[in-house]
Amino acid sequence: MRRALIAGNWKMYKTLADVDAFAAAFAGAVEGVTGRAVVICPPFIYLERLAQAFKGTAIKVGAQNVYWEDQGAFTGEVSAPMLKSLGITFVIVGHSERRQYFGDTDTTVNKRVLAALKSALIPIVCVGETLEQREAGHTMSVIDTQVRLGLKGLSQEQAAGVIIAYEPVWAIGTGRTATPEIAQEVHAHIRGIIADLFGESIANNTPILYGGSVKPDNIDELMAKPDVDGALVGGASLEAASFERIVKFKG
Repeated sequence: MRRALIAGNWKMYKTLADVDAFAAAFAGAVEGVTGRAVVICPPFIYLERLAQAFKGTAIKVGAQNVYWEDQGAFTGEVSAPMLKSLGITFVIVGHSERRQYFGDTDTTVNKRVLAALKSALIPIVCVGETLEQREAGHTMSVIDTQVRLGLKGLSQEQAAGVIIAYEPVWAIGTGRTATPEIAQEVHAHIRGIIADLFGESIANNTPILYGGSVKPDNIDELMAKPDVDGALVGGASLEAASFERIVKFKG
C-alpha cells in the first residue's frame, strides 16, 4: 500500500531567521501525525540547519536539485554525495522552473535521477505540460515522453525508489489548480506508463504526487482521488499554519 507523502518546495524564499521560526512552529504542530510522510525542500544553504532542527522528528528534509557528477570543477553545483553526507533523504528533480529557466531537459533529468539513486537519495521526478500543450491536446504525449526519458535505463530495483510528481506548468504559482478529475486522469496515465516500463507491482507501489497551486482548501478533494498519493506544495508550504493544514488533510 502506498503511503501518502506531502512535500514542501520552498523555492528561493526565506532568510535564516524565517527558517528558524518556521521550524519552531511547524515541528510541534505536526507532532503525532501518522499515516503520511512529510518532507520540506529548502534552498541548499538551509539544508543542514533544517535537518538539525527536525532531528528526532518524523519530518524529512530534501533538496531542490542535484548535479549528476559526484565531484569536479562545476562551480555552483551540489552533488548527490554532498547531500547524502548532510543526512538528506529526498531531492526534487526536473521541476518545471529548472526546465524553463536553467536548461534542464529530459536527458539531464535522467542523469540527475540516476545520480540521486546511486547515492541512495529518493528522487521526486517532476513532469507536466504547459498551457499551450494542454490546449493543443498533447498532455498525455508530453507526460509519456517526460516519464519514459526521465526514467530511461533504470532497473526495476531503481524504479522502486522513485517518486513522480505531476505538476501542470499552467497551474504552478498561478492560482489555477487542475481539478481533482484532471489530476486523477493524468496520475492514472502515469501509473500506466510505469506499469509498461517496470511492471504492475512497481506501478502500484509508486507514489504519484500532485503539484500546482495546492492549498488548504483543495487538498482534501485532491487526496480523495485513488491515484493521487500526495502533494508537492509550493507557496502554501512557506507558512507553518497553511502547510500544517495540508499535512493534516482529511481522508
